[in-house]
Amino acid sequence: MKARSRRLVALAVGLLTLGAATALVLNAFNSNLVFFFSPTQVMANEAPRERNFRVGGLVEEGSVAREPTGLTIRFKVTDTAQSIPVTYTGLLPDLFQEGKGVVAQGKLGADGVFRADQVLAKHDENYMAPEAAEALAKARQAKASAVQLPGQTSLVLPEGSPR
Repeated sequence: MKARSRRLVALAVGLLTLGAATALVLNAFNSNLVFFFSPTQVMANEAPRERNFRVGGLVEEGSVAREPTGLTIRFKVTDTAQSIPVTYTGLLPDLFQEGKGVVAQGKLGADGVFRADQVLAKHDENYMAPEAAEALAKARQAKASAVQLPGQTSLVLPEGSPR
């Protein structure tokens, strides 16, 4: 085999190896990617049913119910517009409370119950996951614009404009 042919074979093998490595890395990245959805998006069927995702908002007041035996807890996550029931088995974070921010990671069951395998609570009085804060703000804005008296028109102001 000539030197030129050997170089072409080595180049082809190198490119195939690089392509295979890139495909493996992208596949691993895609399988570990977890998206965030608000309860409103979950109820609108925008969330995947076959893979893990995160749902966040506030723990609905009066919705926390612990099973007398075991570590299973049931609660609802709300963005003030919609609520989604969540079931979690395990130890909850110390800051988990009704009316406080929470992000749960898991899968949505066929029965519409979100089965969490991880629950995260906000860590201080001022922090909330940016995605959860944005989802709550959008839900409040949608709820406020939907509530109006009959015969009145609603005024929609651009975001960031003085009220």
